Amino acid sequence: MLVLRCVLSEIVVSISDSFQSWKRVKTIDFKLKSRIYGSGRGSAFTPNGFLDIGGRDAVDKILSRLVVKGIIRRLAWGLYDYPREHPELGVLLPDIEKVAKALAGKDRIRLQPAGAYATNLLGLSEQVPARVVFLTDGPSRTVKMKISRQEIQLRHTTPKNMAAAGRLSGLLIQALRHLGKDHITSARVEHLKRTLPIKERQRLLKDIPLAPAWMHPLFRELAEK
Repeated sequence: MLVLRCVLSEIVVSISDSFQSWKRVKTIDFKLKSRIYGSGRGSAFTPNGFLDIGGRDAVDKILSRLVVKGIIRRLAWGLYDYPREHPELGVLLPDIEKVAKALAGKDRIRLQPAGAYATNLLGLSEQVPARVVFLTDGPSRTVKMKISRQEIQLRHTTPKNMAAAGRLSGLLIQALRHLGKDHITSARVEHLKRTLPIKERQRLLKDIPLAPAWMHPLFRELAEK
């Protein structure tokens, strides 16, 4: 009889532990999905962004299940997004800026679009680059996305190159550097004058010291009303 009670007690404890484990997983599942839904469509993320909710193994399993259900997409190993949808075009390609921020993480790492991507953002080139480059004061990293067949590169750079990050001057410096002095045509200058707000252009004067000397006349011209 005593043996039977001991066995029953062990079974009850086992069931209780299993229930508590299942309950924890369900709680993690609910919190993780709530955060994804709350971030809105187009948001991108890595498992590290959910480690305050649960352990890495549990987070990875839940994300994998959401991929199978078609709720999120796996863009690359350890990189996901909650895809945007269009009523006519269907599921859209990943948002590059949000993907880059997800790769940078939550460590206040700054990003600065560079190269062909910078020229594309300013409308100085219509070509959408297959390799998207961001300068950063964080670690370098490269990710190839299967869905859009694009490569995103985070390139660690000097503090000077990041001094104007997040401002028009930073984007303009990188775009002009990519094009080169001999390819800054009058048509491109007129395009910048036409598309960039005058208040933003006037702020360029403050960042002239951060730009190469050959860009100074252009910064002054753009700042004129």
